[in-house]
Amino acid sequence: MADEVSQRRAIRPGESTEPRIERQGRIWRIRSLPAARQVLRARHATTQAGFTAEFIPKGRLEHHPILISDGPLHDEQRSKVARFFAPAVVADRHHAHLVECAERLLAQACTEDTISLDELALHYSVEVTARIVGLTERPVPKMSRRLVAFFRQPPLDITRADLGRTRRQWLQAAVNGLAPIAQFYLADVRPAIRRRRRSPADDVITHLIAEGYTDLDILVECVTYATAGMVTTREFITMAAWHLLEDAPLAERYLAADTTERHAILHEIIRLEPPVGHLYRRAVSPIEIDGNGNGNGKQATIQPGDLIDVCIRQANADAATVGTEPERLCPRRPLPPGVNAAGLTFGDGAHKCPGQSLAITETEVLLTRLLARRPTMLTHPAVGWDALIEGYTLRGLRLSLAL
Repeated sequence: MADEVSQRRAIRPGESTEPRIERQGRIWRIRSLPAARQVLRARHATTQAGFTAEFIPKGRLEHHPILISDGPLHDEQRSKVARFFAPAVVADRHHAHLVECAERLLAQACTEDTISLDELALHYSVEVTARIVGLTERPVPKMSRRLVAFFRQPPLDITRADLGRTRRQWLQAAVNGLAPIAQFYLADVRPAIRRRRRSPADDVITHLIAEGYTDLDILVECVTYATAGMVTTREFITMAAWHLLEDAPLAERYLAADTTERHAILHEIIRLEPPVGHLYRRAVSPIEIDGNGNGNGKQATIQPGDLIDVCIRQANADAATVGTEPERLCPRRPLPPGVNAAGLTFGDGAHKCPGQSLAITETEVLLTRLLARRPTMLTHPAVGWDALIEGYTLRGLRLSLAL
């Protein structure tokens, strides 16, 4: 793909873009959007293999975490929590809080000469998700720092049986992960559980208590929501702002647009810049896929035990599906029926992320108010990569606000 047509900011060094379907031993790499959808929609034929799911001990948990459960158990869990993130619920119940939170944090930021956007986005996304989950007993900035500390992990390789780590790296992972998780539980999760046992509320923790989840079960679920709802949204807010701040016509279009059009712009940005770049599945039954990824009828069979790497960045830029110049921003680009405007950024099938509406809405609320203040970008962010979530990190985007 020619460099001059790409508007991507997050380009991972050494990451292949071809072929669309690749097999290396018992590892499949899927870069075709139709084939990726086939894999993700192969209900009960795969199990979760990403986010180190296969290394999480399940014997001590009475309820499997929603992120790593599969089959009827996962379907039941998902149907029960989906109501907290449904588009109508986000619009009716949470929108006023999103607006209040965004305006309050921006007003606080205006007291400084410059602001760090990724820090602002972190505190905003943590507060928004924490309120829905029920983690409301402690100040957000301290909770944010505890969550950030958890993700300071050594490199890993999901495709290797030992995750590609040395013994020293495993020890480092334990120290870096367990201490922040213990602090997160003691400072944030346990107080929230105790409060909800005394005074139930309409939030996720109250729901989990009613379902009979233990404190350990609830802790694992809260870490899951922290990963999906707080950390990745932080990165997308920063990425979307970066694109808008460097593209004046797009920013003006965004500011002049109604909510529906602003959402369309954000969906196109997140298609191009998915915060999570890879989804992994382990086949437990044979899966027939389009072997060339071009719909010509040639089939390939993924066998039980094979590891499947669904390459989201490449699938989202599959020209055969999303059209010409797939690495350019083109809001409302024509897409085939059934293809989400965000591509596969939020997944597909049984494990599709239920938080798409929340992530887009909270980003739109904050960025609309930020851009209205006519910010000037003082420094570009540094692009890094997080091995645990297979996604980009953006640090150091500093702004000054005119209003």
